[in-house]
Amino acid sequence: MSSDSKKVLLMGRSGSGKTSMRSIIFADYLARDTMRLSPTIDVEYSHVRFLGNLHLHLWDCGGQDDFYRNYLETMRDHIFRSVELLIYVFDVDSNEEASDFAQFAEVLEALEQHSPDARVYVLVHKMDLVREELQEQVFQEREASIVTLAGGRLRVSCFQTSIWDETLYRAWSQIVYSLVPNTAMIEAQLHDFCDQCKADEVVLFESTTFLVIAHATVAPHADAHRFEKISNITKQFKLSCRKAQARFESMLLSQKYSNHHFSVLFAILSKNTTIMVVTSDPLVYHASVLSNLTALRGTMTNLLK
Repeated sequence: MSSDSKKVLLMGRSGSGKTSMRSIIFADYLARDTMRLSPTIDVEYSHVRFLGNLHLHLWDCGGQDDFYRNYLETMRDHIFRSVELLIYVFDVDSNEEASDFAQFAEVLEALEQHSPDARVYVLVHKMDLVREELQEQVFQEREASIVTLAGGRLRVSCFQTSIWDETLYRAWSQIVYSLVPNTAMIEAQLHDFCDQCKADEVVLFESTTFLVIAHATVAPHADAHRFEKISNITKQFKLSCRKAQARFESMLLSQKYSNHHFSVLFAILSKNTTIMVVTSDPLVYHASVLSNLTALRGTMTNLLK
């Protein structure tokens, strides 16, 4: 990948959870640790190196009203110029819904003026505070209001999220996926690898965040959210290894249930990526998968620099 820099705005009202999610994804915080974070003052700038030469310039904008007046008036051009994407966070439990939407409308207007080609990702956050049986309905209502407000002028995608489950990883994986070049070529290589070693599924993760970059699936699976769950669990395991001063390099899990056997291999594919290989064919041997991984590393070198 060629050297590439992307400006990413992280915005939303004060207390909506912006800094907490950023800290979980990029700074290895556990959800419970975010309780001690202080409110963001003005703009906090983070430079995140993702997949080697892809640099995310993340602008975490404090959500207090005085700051937003400054963003939209005095700093309007500085904040909203050359934006690749906007991540806007709504607190689903907010008591000021009308004010929240009014501010969002002003942000969209500024973004359309200065970065009309930017993509917009809206996270309806803290969904764990909504009763489980009402979550889908509440989200759909908020999504409809957001899309109507955007009016088709900008590309807007919505996700429901919580720091307490895999939904946060699902949303951020989709966001990052949109920024990674060569994803079609990467996934083509993963499909070829699946065929060569008779794997059911292969998933490629970015090694620092454990966000999903690409995948190839041969055998269908009932759980549509399995990648994000794996991201969450594996990252916690990696953090545990670090606390124990152990290095995470590879892991092989083998399980048998209801007369079905499957194996899951985690291994480092490149400097920036970790791969997961799932096999259920008892005739597929671990050594064979590792041999094919060695060949895959060679073919993916240029794509994953």
